[in-house]
Amino acid sequence: PDAIVFTVQGDGDCIAIGAGAFIGAMTRAEKITTIMFNNTNYGTTGGQLAPTTLLGQKTATTPHGRDAALEGYPVHTAELAATFKGTAYSARGSVHTPADYQRTKRYIKTAFQKQIDGVGYSFVEVLSACPPNWHLSPIECIKRIGEEIVSEFPLGEFKNEDSIEKLSKSK
Repeated sequence: PDAIVFTVQGDGDCIAIGAGAFIGAMTRAEKITTIMFNNTNYGTTGGQLAPTTLLGQKTATTPHGRDAALEGYPVHTAELAATFKGTAYSARGSVHTPADYQRTKRYIKTAFQKQIDGVGYSFVEVLSACPPNWHLSPIECIKRIGEEIVSEFPLGEFKNEDSIEKLSKSK
């Protein structure tokens, strides 16, 4: 109970392959913190379509761009996490500007504090770049995050609770 438990995951790992564990942790109000990096693709396995891939974005598995009629829409994970009663904290930040970097640090600190205080599950999504799979320079990636990614995935806190309804063990 005194341990600090956290996961650092990519968007595909958290909300595709690991969606069941993610949903379960929020449902049970697990006292853990998840930090999910959203680079809009499966960055370490060749840049395939991920749950967060933008409409029109070309990936290794969507060479003509993501089409909502075929692949659906991007998942807004921070907003999704905020809908669960077991979630104490949910936010989305970015590191594409110094101000956003500082704000994201505060989000992560708040998430850990919710865990330390035993409130419930905490989640922080961090918009991040993927220069190799986006086929852009790091500077171009920072520009893309600010101009394109943030408009799809707005920054901010989506839930910040000091207490949640306590779960009781069935008798």
